[in-house]
Amino acid sequence: MSERLHPLLKPLLADDWAAVDPTLPPFLEALLARSAGEDWHKAGTFKDHLLGTYRTLALWDQPREVRLLGLFHSVYSNEYVDLKLFDAEAGRAELRALLGEETERLVHLFCTMPRSLFTRRFAEAGELPEDGLVLEPPGKPALRLAARDAAIFAIATIADIAEQWHSWQDEIFSEFPASTAPRRVSEHWAAAMWPGPLKPTSKALSLLSRLARPLSEMPEEWDLPVPPVFARCNAVLSPEQEMAATSLYWQAVTRALPQASPGPTRLALETAARLNPFVGEPRLLLAQLALAAGEWDRAAAEARAGLDLLSEWGTAWDKRVAWSGWVAWARILLQSAEKRRWPENLAGLNGLGLVS
Repeated sequence: MSERLHPLLKPLLADDWAAVDPTLPPFLEALLARSAGEDWHKAGTFKDHLLGTYRTLALWDQPREVRLLGLFHSVYSNEYVDLKLFDAEAGRAELRALLGEETERLVHLFCTMPRSLFTRRFAEAGELPEDGLVLEPPGKPALRLAARDAAIFAIATIADIAEQWHSWQDEIFSEFPASTAPRRVSEHWAAAMWPGPLKPTSKALSLLSRLARPLSEMPEEWDLPVPPVFARCNAVLSPEQEMAATSLYWQAVTRALPQASPGPTRLALETAARLNPFVGEPRLLLAQLALAAGEWDRAAAEARAGLDLLSEWGTAWDKRVAWSGWVAWARILLQSAEKRRWPENLAGLNGLGLVS
């Protein structure tokens, strides 16, 4: 099968964390000993989120301290969540002994800085802050981030948000990252109902593309690989493109379009993929339509493109299915296209499963 797999993709699919990094198991044990596998977090548990963020940073070939920042990025809690696995004052020595001084410094600063203000300022800047980035949290002393630290935190923020964000957070954080007045749950009960429809986000990726844009200009001596997403951080997705692409994709997957023929669904997915070419799931649905029509070459091209995009992100855009499930499905589609074989009966689809 003509896959172009990242060398870490198979160990990550197997949850073989020691094969990803032989030093990782003690860090995972420390997180699990503090109930990370029991704590709720957005689309799963805190453990799921931390490992998902780490996975993305690993697939982006980030240095070890940046990957570990992703793995421990909210363990002191932060302005968004109450997930204090370590105390930001009394627990620093313990975490420093585990992670090392530099990595713990990054974790502590990432947890305690004003995250929304950072995200807004970095995205609005449009370029790397050569002299660092100054943040002025209300009622607190100004904080100056070194330029390399700011870039690391932008990389970690993109991975963090992409891993967790779906339509429920579109609702409850409707103005993120701008400051907004509190909205009462009793008045906004529908928005508050977790998990919501698990529709892909209609707003977060355009923000992340603006956050990523300055990263294309990082100096080589920083030793921070440019994330592969958004055409290696060179492209910006507009809010209008993102909204339209998500709406068209959702109409296709919820069968809201005419069903007499696959034409309307195919057109919606093609348009979604053109408007937002940075996510893989629309390409995989197009691959399935092509397989059903016997269009083997097109099916292979769409499946390969979808698999590559899923490998770039390390997380699913359509979070109704886990990233690992989407990757397995993409590989089955590609394998089927190259073998020029697809089930003729619906029951045959249920029998698919083995990736050779």
